[in-house]
Amino acid sequence: MQIGTYTLKNRLILAPMAGVTDRPFRQLCKTMGAGMAVSEMISSNSLLWGSEKTKRRANHEGEVEPRCVQIVGADPQLMVKAAQYNVANGAQLIDINMGCPAKKVCRVMAGSALLKDEPLVGKILAAIVKAVAVPVTVKIRTGWDKTHRNGVRIAQLAEQVGIQAIAVHGRTRACGYSGEAEYDTIAEIKATVNIPVIANGDIRSPEKAKQVLDYTGADAIMIGRAAQGRPWLFREIEHYLQTGEKLAEPSISEIQDILLTHLDNLYQFYGEYTGVRMARKHLSWYSKGQPHGAIFRDTINRVESSVEQVKLMHRFFTQLMATSPGLIG
Repeated sequence: MQIGTYTLKNRLILAPMAGVTDRPFRQLCKTMGAGMAVSEMISSNSLLWGSEKTKRRANHEGEVEPRCVQIVGADPQLMVKAAQYNVANGAQLIDINMGCPAKKVCRVMAGSALLKDEPLVGKILAAIVKAVAVPVTVKIRTGWDKTHRNGVRIAQLAEQVGIQAIAVHGRTRACGYSGEAEYDTIAEIKATVNIPVIANGDIRSPEKAKQVLDYTGADAIMIGRAAQGRPWLFREIEHYLQTGEKLAEPSISEIQDILLTHLDNLYQFYGEYTGVRMARKHLSWYSKGQPHGAIFRDTINRVESSVEQVKLMHRFFTQLMATSPGLIG
């Protein structure tokens, strides 16, 4: 998988997710097999660049290359400044958010709201490609709603102005995350453009990954929510694509080790107070579907210290290993 001057180790990419794809999670997913991981979106509003939240989002210290940063906004010149700012701070690829369906993003005509204004899309993409010396990619949806699926035209426009790859979520902006993703539009986009196309949406298993790649002809797949609490999904997919065989689920003991490393990185990255609070969502995802998981989540969300969090995590996994010595299903 080639994006500009960068060759990825495989065709598996971690999707950008606000509040999730921070540096600790990106590093973890790369360790678990992701060929690339995209940062949380960074606003083009320069007034926010000095905030601790934005500084953390732009922090790539020790991160495995390539370092890909997603920016969001609706003004071409502000987006250019945001791209330049992030490249100056270590970004090796710039991704443009034209796929986020969140109301607070679309209200300011950013994210997937831009799909309604194709001329503006062209201006933003062309301006950024011209302004930075790194590859520029874009993430879109199939269209604004089911009667306005203009993903093919957007993809053609992106290719014309020099975009190096395009990721497509198989839903419209109006769909949000409801219903099922459709892949016909992604296949049509792939048949229409020559730049790499990355398929995204509802890819939760190795079998589904292969099915989507085969059906769409996409060059790569992008995984988002399915990796929450299950970062080893990347290595499972890679193994299946390489061999046609399913890799065994990780043991409870290995999952505990993975989680412990993740927690340590969160505490170091955010500090005690914020680290504990950021860890809560991940602990909830890791425990989802497990015996007594609901009780564990209720308890862990009340804990205020990292020491107590880790203690409760160890207790929970000890109970799991005592009652389910095999594998987590």
